[in-house]
Amino acid sequence: MRLSVLDRSPVPEGSTGPDALRNTVDLARAADRLGYHRYWLAEHHGLSLAGPSPEVLIGPVAAATERMRVGSGGVMLPHYSPFKVAENFSLLAGLYPGRIDLGIGRASGTDPLTTYALQRDRRQVSPDDFPQQLAELLAHFDRSLPSDHPFARHGAEIAATYREQAAHPHVAVGLWAICAETDEEAERLASSIAMSMAMLRQNRPFPVPPPEKALRYLAQRPAPSGRRRIVGSPGTVRAGIEEVVAAYRADEAIVVTITHDHNARRRSYELIAEAFELARDLDDRLRAPAAG
Repeated sequence: MRLSVLDRSPVPEGSTGPDALRNTVDLARAADRLGYHRYWLAEHHGLSLAGPSPEVLIGPVAAATERMRVGSGGVMLPHYSPFKVAENFSLLAGLYPGRIDLGIGRASGTDPLTTYALQRDRRQVSPDDFPQQLAELLAHFDRSLPSDHPFARHGAEIAATYREQAAHPHVAVGLWAICAETDEEAERLASSIAMSMAMLRQNRPFPVPPPEKALRYLAQRPAPSGRRRIVGSPGTVRAGIEEVVAAYRADEAIVVTITHDHNARRRSYELIAEAFELARDLDDRLRAPAAG
């Protein structure tokens, strides 16, 4: 099983967007050193997150690291021209050969008003033509666009055929995890994102609050735990991740961790890496003889 990082570049209360971007690069360097397989960068708009453009942020993260794959988790394709997305990621792949991944999504990554603001043509709401967009994007990469038409057709059928014919299917599951030295400390840290998510559900995006503020808020308004939430000491978190991976029969677990304090976030990833002995596994892979 491979472990990866999903970074949304959260902006803690009392901090700034540039601070959050510097934290992203710092965390990426740490993840590269710790043995994580991939570093995913998310696209969100109009929220207390500093990374709305993974295609822009991938370059600095890849430049600051040496080994990890770096990708978009994901580009929200409904906002863009498939041809432009293909150009962007072909460029990144040329700069960092063998390390760039394009992950795409169908959602808007934001609220309806911001979605509308992202549209170039605002005469009407954009149609939901994701299957056609996906087919066109794939066709730009494998050069299978029909010669007599500028866009791919029968998108749903093409996408289904692509999935069926994949030589090496790869299943990845995303999950929330916060790891600390003790279960109690991890729960304290997790209160920050619990409050943030509670505010978001009220359509009131809010910077990630410090635990003390979050605990006071949650004492009056308990928040639901959410899906795939794994919080605790290294042993607790490892067991939780292994349980989810087994349930999904996944090849890769993508861990997203958001805390108010950046050092606590970085420490969480360090503890998870130690729990799974990622550094030892990385050393073993690096020492393994190349296939002849």
